[in-house]
Amino acid sequence: MQTMSVSIALLLVFCLAAAAPALCRLTGRRAGWVLAGPVAGLAVWFATRGPEIWHNGASLSQILWAPSVGLSLSFRLDGLSWLFALLITGIGALVTLYAGAYLESHPRLGRFYATLLFFTASMLGLVLADNLLLLFVFWELTSISSYLLIGFDQERADARRAALQALFVTAGGGLALLAGFVLLRQIGGAFELAALFPQAAAVRSHPSYTPLLLLILLGAFTKSAQFPFHFWLPAAMEAPTPVSAYLHAATMVKAGVYLLARLSPLLGDTGTWFWSLTATGAVTMLLGAVAALSKTDLKQILAYSTVSVLGILTLLTGIGTVTALEALAVYLLAHGLYKGALFLTAGTIDHETGTRDITQLGGLRRCMPLTAAAGLLAALSMAGLPPLLGFVSKEMLYQAGLNAPQYAAVLTKLLVVTAVVLFAVAGAVGVRPFFGPPSELARQIHEAPAALWLPPVLLASGGLWLGLTPPRLEKAVEAVVISMAPHQAVDVHLSLVHGLTPALILSAFSVVAGLLLYRVHGRHLGSMRSRLALVRFGPSHAYDALLSGLNRLAKWQTRRLQSGYLRSYLLITMMAVLAFSAAPLALHRNLPAASAALNPRWHELLLAAAILAGILTAVRTASRLTAVAALGLVGLGMALLFAWLGAPDLAMTQLAVETLTVILLVLVLHQLPDFSQLTPRRGRLRDAAVALAAGSFMTLLVLSVHTTDSDSSLARYFLEHAQPLAHGCNVVNVILTDFRALDTLGEITVLAVAAVGVYALVRLRMTGEQKR
Repeated sequence: MQTMSVSIALLLVFCLAAAAPALCRLTGRRAGWVLAGPVAGLAVWFATRGPEIWHNGASLSQILWAPSVGLSLSFRLDGLSWLFALLITGIGALVTLYAGAYLESHPRLGRFYATLLFFTASMLGLVLADNLLLLFVFWELTSISSYLLIGFDQERADARRAALQALFVTAGGGLALLAGFVLLRQIGGAFELAALFPQAAAVRSHPSYTPLLLLILLGAFTKSAQFPFHFWLPAAMEAPTPVSAYLHAATMVKAGVYLLARLSPLLGDTGTWFWSLTATGAVTMLLGAVAALSKTDLKQILAYSTVSVLGILTLLTGIGTVTALEALAVYLLAHGLYKGALFLTAGTIDHETGTRDITQLGGLRRCMPLTAAAGLLAALSMAGLPPLLGFVSKEMLYQAGLNAPQYAAVLTKLLVVTAVVLFAVAGAVGVRPFFGPPSELARQIHEAPAALWLPPVLLASGGLWLGLTPPRLEKAVEAVVISMAPHQAVDVHLSLVHGLTPALILSAFSVVAGLLLYRVHGRHLGSMRSRLALVRFGPSHAYDALLSGLNRLAKWQTRRLQSGYLRSYLLITMMAVLAFSAAPLALHRNLPAASAALNPRWHELLLAAAILAGILTAVRTASRLTAVAALGLVGLGMALLFAWLGAPDLAMTQLAVETLTVILLVLVLHQLPDFSQLTPRRGRLRDAAVALAAGSFMTLLVLSVHTTDSDSSLARYFLEHAQPLAHGCNVVNVILTDFRALDTLGEITVLAVAAVGVYALVRLRMTGEQKR
C-alpha cells in the first residue's frame, strides 16, 4: 500500500465535508446520492486492502510535523483499524444516502451533510491514528462534531440540552484521557504506538501504571457510555435518526471500545485491567438491557440496548483471551449491521407514521413490506437466531464467558441473562411494530421512498449473508485478533453450527427464555415503567444536580467577584497574588544580606523620594487634576531611573507614554467633580493594608531577584546571537521582534482587535446620530 494512501483518504473526506453545502445546493434532491458516492468508494477501497492486511500485517505511514516535541501525522492500518474503517465508511455512506430523504427540504440540510462528513473524517482519523496526540485530536473532533449533530434541531430546548450533556461528559473524559496519554509518554518515551508496544512490560510494572490506566479508562468509559456515564447516550436520541444510527449505533460510541482494544496489548493482562473492565462492562450490560425493556419509544429502546451491547464489548475486552477477542470482533460487526438497520427502520417508521411509540404501532408489514423485512431480519440477528450473524456472535460470546480465566460461571450467567432480555427487546423493536393487529396508522400510510428503505435492507441483508457464510470472515477476524493480541497464537474457525456444544445449549435456552419474556413484556410494560419512575436518583440526576450547583456557584462568584468596580478587581487580584506568592518568598533565606548589599546612591534616593511624594499626593488629594499630575510625576521619576540605569529606550518609551497619559486624562477628567469619600473607614483601612502588603511583597521580590546568584545561559545566548541570527544590536528589540516574535504578534493582534471594536462602536454611534 502506498505510504500516503491513508492520509489522502482522510483529506478527501474532510474536503468533501467542506464542499457539501455547495454540492447540496447544486444537486438538490440528488445530494444524498452524490455525497454518499465518494464515501462508498472509500469503503470499497478499504475492503480491497483486506487481503494485504491479512497476509502482511499492519501498514504504517508517517508524515513528520513537529518531531522535536513528538508530533507527527502517523497512521496505522491493521486488522482492528481496518474493521472500524469499514464500519465507518460503509455505514456512513448508507446513512448519508438515507439522510437526504429523511431530511428532504430541510433548510439546513447542506450544513447537516457538512457536519456529518466532518464527523466521518474525524472518526476515521481516530481509528487510523498511530500517534496518541493525533488520536486525541481526532477524539475531540468527534466530540465537537457530535455536539453539532445532536443539537442539529437547535430550536428545541431538549436537543440543545442533550448536545451540551454529551459534550460535557465526553469532553471531561477527554481531559482525563489526555492526562493519561501524557503519563504514558513519560513512561514509554514516545507518543507513537509502534514505539510503545514493545515496552508493554515496563509500562505495566511502572508505579504510575494504575493512575495512568484509570485516566485512560475514564476517557474510554465516558465516550462509550459505560456506567455511571451511560445516561448521555439515551438523551442524545434527540438527534435526527440518521445521527442516532451513525454516531450511537456504529461509530462514535464504539470509540472507547476501540481505544481499549487498541491499548490492550500495552495495558492489558493485569488484575486491575481485568476487574475494571469486566465489572464495569457487566453492570453496564445488565443496566442497559433492563432499561431498554421498560421503554416504549423505538429510539430510546435501541439506545439503551446499545448501552447494553457496549457493556458486553467492554466485558469481552476485559476478559482478554483469544476466544473473547474473536467474539469481540464478530460482535462488533454484527452489532453495527443489525443496530444500524434497526435505527434506520425506526426512523422510517417515524417519518411515515409520525410516531415511534410501540404501543401505537402494529400491522405495518402490509403497507411497508420492505421496511418490515429489514426490521425483522435485523431483529432476528439481534435476538441471536440462525442463520444470521448475530447467532454466530452470540455463540462466540457464550464461549468467551465459559473460557474466561476467572469467574467463568458468573460471567456466563450474566451474559445469558443479558441475552434473554435483549431477545425480548429485539422483538419489541423489530416484530411488534410490523405484526399483530393493524393500528389506525397502518391504514393511512404507504412504503417509504427507496432512499429510506434501501440502507436498512442492505445492512440487514449483510447480516444474513455473513451469517450464512461465516468462513468468509475467518481471515478478517484473525487479523483483528492479532492486532489486539500480537504475541498469541490465533487460529479462527467460524461456522454456523459447531455441533452440540455448551454454547449452543445456552443459546437455545436464551431463545426459549427470551420468547417467554417477550410474551409477558407487553402486559407488564406499564408496571415496569411505573416502578422505574420511582427511582429518583441516579447518574442522570447526579449530573443535573452537579450542573445546577455549578450554575449556582457561578452566579454567586459573579455577584461577589464581578462587581463592575475596578477597585474591587484590583483588591481581589492583589490579595490572590499575596496568598499564592508570599509564602514561598517568606522562606527565602538571603533577604537580609540582599537589603544590606544594595548601597543606593544619593540621586537614586532623591528619585525614590520624589516618586513616593507623588504617590502620597495622588492618594491624599481630593482633586482629580492634582492626582493626574502626581501620577505623572511618578512616571517621570521612573523614566529618569531607567535612563540612569542604562536603558534609554525604556526611558523614552516611559516618558512618551506618561506624557500622553497625562494629557488624555486631563482632557477627560477636568470637567468631573472632586473625589468623594464613598468607602467607609473600615474599607479604607483594609485597602491600605492590602496596598502596603502588596508593596512590601514587590519590594522583597525585587530584592530577592536582584541579589540571587544565577548562572543563566539565556542572557548569554541573547547577547551572543542577537547580531549573527537577528542582525540587530539592540538586544531588547531583537528579543521582542525575533526571539519572541509570536508573543509580539499576539500583542499586536490584541491591539488590532481592540481597534476594530472601537471602530465598530464609532460607526454605530454615527449611524445612530444619522437616524436621529
